[in-house]
Amino acid sequence: MGNGFPLHGRVPPAAAPWRLPEVAFAPPAPRRAGLALALFLLTVVSTLFVGLHLVRAYEQGQPAYADSIYSFELLRELAANPLVIFQGWAFAATLLGILLAHELGHYFACRRYGIVASYPYFLPFPNLIGTMGAFIRIQSPIVNRRALFDVGIAGPLVGFVLAVPALAWGLAHSKALPEAAAGSVVVFGNPLLVWFFERLFWPGLPADHLMLHPVARAAWVGLFATALNLLPVGQLDGGHIVYAVAAEKHRRLSRVFLIALLAAGALGFRYPEMLWPGWLVFGAFLLLVGPRHPAVLDPGAGLDWRRLGVAALGFLVFLLCFTPVPFRSPY
Repeated sequence: MGNGFPLHGRVPPAAAPWRLPEVAFAPPAPRRAGLALALFLLTVVSTLFVGLHLVRAYEQGQPAYADSIYSFELLRELAANPLVIFQGWAFAATLLGILLAHELGHYFACRRYGIVASYPYFLPFPNLIGTMGAFIRIQSPIVNRRALFDVGIAGPLVGFVLAVPALAWGLAHSKALPEAAAGSVVVFGNPLLVWFFERLFWPGLPADHLMLHPVARAAWVGLFATALNLLPVGQLDGGHIVYAVAAEKHRRLSRVFLIALLAAGALGFRYPEMLWPGWLVFGAFLLLVGPRHPAVLDPGAGLDWRRLGVAALGFLVFLLCFTPVPFRSPY
């Protein structure tokens, strides 16, 4: 989701039961559909490329990421037949489906409350998964904490609902690696939900001897993105939820988790098997953005018991999706 609630649009008196004086705001920036579409198509290409790499590794029974994604062999194959890239569709479609569902959850929750929001913007990037995720920008004030909560929780829950069956199907169609072939440049940590399904479908098999189907790898990425967004820091989804539940505790909790991320990342260089050094980079980014949260127009209206129950469900989703070491080197 976007950073801050810019003062856009107009709040009519009928929508302001606390009798906020009618204030005229600057009109919201126009939605840039062309930019959103271009970024999405570029992300389709970048994730298809990663998907092709994963398909080739899966077909050959070799660990994914044992070689560079952008290997000479793969580039030569694409140069000879560019259409071969579409063989990576399973990974790309699953991952983009989960990310798009997450952002559309936010988008339609905004529409429900008359909040102006941008179209989802995807971020293509030549990394292990082909993207840096997606986001929307909120372009008008949020009226109260209930609206903020509904907007914040909608994305993670919708994305999670899609990721779970994709993970189950993908793990059921994964394959065991022979011991001699087990090993990769990158080892992926398993959150609780992945661990559960691995024990269900592959009891007794070491995690590093399991060759994930591309759909399962995409679902893993979706769970990782969900966990990142649910961190209770600043204006992440988790930050929105905490502010909606207990606005007065948001700043302190946000700072505590931000310090914890920075400390975990620093310790990760000393204990890479226990903590991910990348938390330092992610924490620094959140520090740059800022741990504060903008106020809603009516901070007095709290959450009902139903929403508090959904907040507890969101915390459970975070626990199922989070792992302190999402990536590490086996060496």
